[in-house]
Amino acid sequence: MGVLNAKLSLTRIASLAMVLRRIRVVSLFAALMVPGLVLWGCGTVGPDFVAKEEPWRAAEERSCVTSGTIRQTSFLRGRSALNGPSVCGASAPYEMSAADRGRVLMKPPALLRCPMIPQVDRWVREVVEPAARYHFGQSVSELTVAASYACRPMNHKIGGRLSEHGYANALDISAFRLASGENITVKGGWRGTERERAFLRDVHRGACQEFTTVLGPNFDANHHDHFHMDLARHGRDGMMRICK
Repeated sequence: MGVLNAKLSLTRIASLAMVLRRIRVVSLFAALMVPGLVLWGCGTVGPDFVAKEEPWRAAEERSCVTSGTIRQTSFLRGRSALNGPSVCGASAPYEMSAADRGRVLMKPPALLRCPMIPQVDRWVREVVEPAARYHFGQSVSELTVAASYACRPMNHKIGGRLSEHGYANALDISAFRLASGENITVKGGWRGTERERAFLRDVHRGACQEFTTVLGPNFDANHHDHFHMDLARHGRDGMMRICK
């Protein structure tokens, strides 16, 4: 009888330990899901990025869509909502396969939120094209898109702040193809020939007039081979610009 009681006691202890473990796991999960703390990332096992709800994003997107500024064409198609984990995504994204009324292809097509579209168009039309004609005597036929929408932390650092790419609010360009077929890459041309250097610096400088954030090879090693452009809000009033 004493042996039986001892076995029953051990069983109860084991069951209690299992219950306590489950309570700890549930408590940890609940803590991670509190708004404003670490949110679950895209398909990863565990926390991937830090983010917070920002109401201005949805309001800005709705305003752009309802304004009628953006019209769908064969080069600009509306897509279904991007419902990424928690704050990732966009409610009315567009797939942009060319800029400046289809004159300059974008490969692969970029997935962007509405406010980004007119800025990209204007940058290509008023900055990239004139710079190419000035420095090379010909137009640009294609942009190489290194990244657009991607639900990930900045610079892919686990636990970092959610990138503007996670909101479809950023575009990375790594190369510019001229009408002749010549390809000017950011990686090779930033310190390349005199004409390549001048062209890429004009393109970078002009982007700073259209976007609130522009990062290139002079910023850090993560941007050695592309230009990053986004419409994030900086500073207390959201009007500050970052151009590096």
